[in-house]
Amino acid sequence: MNKPAATALVLLAGMATGTSATAQQPGARASSPSYSPPTLADGTPDFRGIWQARTTAYLNIEGHPAEGGRPAAKSIVADPPDGKIPYLPEALRQREWNDAHRAVADPANNCFQAGVPRATFLPTPLQIFESVGRFAIVYTDNHSYRIVLPSSIPHDDGIDFFMGDSRGHWEGNTLVVDVTDLGEQTWLDAAGNYHSDQLRVLERYTLLGPDTMRYEATMVDPTVYARPWTVRVFLDRVKDRNARIIEDECIDGPDGIWHHVSPLDPRALLRHDYPAELEAEKKTQPGK
Repeated sequence: MNKPAATALVLLAGMATGTSATAQQPGARASSPSYSPPTLADGTPDFRGIWQARTTAYLNIEGHPAEGGRPAAKSIVADPPDGKIPYLPEALRQREWNDAHRAVADPANNCFQAGVPRATFLPTPLQIFESVGRFAIVYTDNHSYRIVLPSSIPHDDGIDFFMGDSRGHWEGNTLVVDVTDLGEQTWLDAAGNYHSDQLRVLERYTLLGPDTMRYEATMVDPTVYARPWTVRVFLDRVKDRNARIIEDECIDGPDGIWHHVSPLDPRALLRHDYPAELEAEKKTQPGK
């Protein structure tokens, strides 16, 4: 493990039990002290279901007023208390450049997977699958998914993934997930907030009631941020009848940029002329 990653691990370890004690997010939801979540056979909380963060955080996790055709967004940065990301000076200049060029620079606009923690507060649902000793999250956007392995299994050090490499353990009724190996090709939102490939994320998933989950993520990246910082957002259980995750597709638009399209849009349907494709393939393979 390199030095920045080792430093991040020490910082995260010191914050692991203190994340929930940070400044209260505006509109924070209180949990019932007597709430006992349903459990699996081994006694661990049952998170299974479809969940969605009903927030504008995907636009800008620091928040911004409505302007220039962009809807208003509310900060979900719970620590520092001012709701701002503690960027290093040079990194802040990069963030400002990203925002100014977001229409073409945002990786999501080119259909890259969202990364962590951005995937959690996109305006589309996610689904949690869980059984004893197994935990997985499937996201709507870009066929993304994560498998959370036990913390007893070492991280795949030095290999970058869009969705990172996740290891989890239980602290009471809270699932704590340590995410490493996040490449620098993802942003944190649509406003250019970003990280480097040294980012390490400590996530905390807690059920506050049968239909409400609190999600917290602490970011450590000493090459971009002056100190660790935390976001907090709430997810609601999607209870619509026959609710399910719908496959998301992207198509190359006339402007040369990839675009997410509705699954109901006929352009999203993949159509193949298989006989013609097979015949064309034969022509490229001599002797067949």
